[in-house]
Amino acid sequence: MFRSTLFSGLSNYAPRFTIRSFAAVTPSISPIETVGPFEVFDRNAKRLQKDRAASRDGGERSRTVDYVRNEVAERMLDRFLDIKRRFDTVVDLGAGVGHFTKMLEPDNTKKVIMLDISPKSLHRDPDEEFEVDVERKVADEEDVLGVLEPNSQDAIVSCLSLHWVNDLPGALIQIKNALKPDGVFLAALFGGDTLFELRTSLQVAEVEREGGISPHVSPMTDTRDVSNLLGRAGFTLLTVDIDEVKVSYPSMWELMEDLGDMGEQNAVLKRRHIIHRDTLVAASAIYQALHGIEDGSIPATFQVIYLIGWKPSPTQPKPLERGSAETTLKDVLE
Repeated sequence: MFRSTLFSGLSNYAPRFTIRSFAAVTPSISPIETVGPFEVFDRNAKRLQKDRAASRDGGERSRTVDYVRNEVAERMLDRFLDIKRRFDTVVDLGAGVGHFTKMLEPDNTKKVIMLDISPKSLHRDPDEEFEVDVERKVADEEDVLGVLEPNSQDAIVSCLSLHWVNDLPGALIQIKNALKPDGVFLAALFGGDTLFELRTSLQVAEVEREGGISPHVSPMTDTRDVSNLLGRAGFTLLTVDIDEVKVSYPSMWELMEDLGDMGEQNAVLKRRHIIHRDTLVAASAIYQALHGIEDGSIPATFQVIYLIGWKPSPTQPKPLERGSAETTLKDVLE
């Protein structure tokens, strides 16, 4: 189904199942002359990509590719409902069109503040599609404390947005600081194995046709690093688990078309803006040969990392001191 593409230059395609002519040049975006130590992604390019995706055909094209985010939002909601608490306000960071917020009910929270870098995404759907009150603010996920006061929020959630953040450790620290003591942070982000089929197919094709490789699928967080990042940011009572969403497509072309309509094109600063047509044709054949399914379709894997962290508070449960147990493990097993 959805989230990590990541494709440079493949945003405009003809209707599905017709013969296409593929444009391989992205719209020009002003280059960034200075790159900081944590700048991997072009945030302005990502905003433009999301704006274009949300406004294409009046938003109808993007609605047809909501399936990945809706699936992940539903699985996130299961984890959210395990928290037996009603929140006055929930902040949906990188909310997009509000996939997670739409699933919340008045029993969960009174109000949701939706934050996203893309104004077109934030305002794609009307308030009538939400069960709770919503407030929409255009804001960058990399500047949480620019819109939220420290120690002000009960809960912050993020559904498939943080994989585009340059300084993820810094963003997590800001999120923790914006929470009240004993506030909770719940998020889902794409893991490093997302779209591995597409990544490997493009790499093999590029080596074969052009004698080298360049990044067409954006780098993502390694699953082994997430718990360490949460701990370093100051969160406690950590929970991290990994899931996969697998989607079948008729061919690589439909996968790339949907990724473009999701606003998930490549936004790496040093990305190539041209992919030769013969390289793409070769990649499609390699994809089918290496990963194809018997019915002729091809799979796309979206690895999703779910994480929960709490801001420390004196009221939180703490482990007993070492050696204070009154029952041995041997007695329990017997």
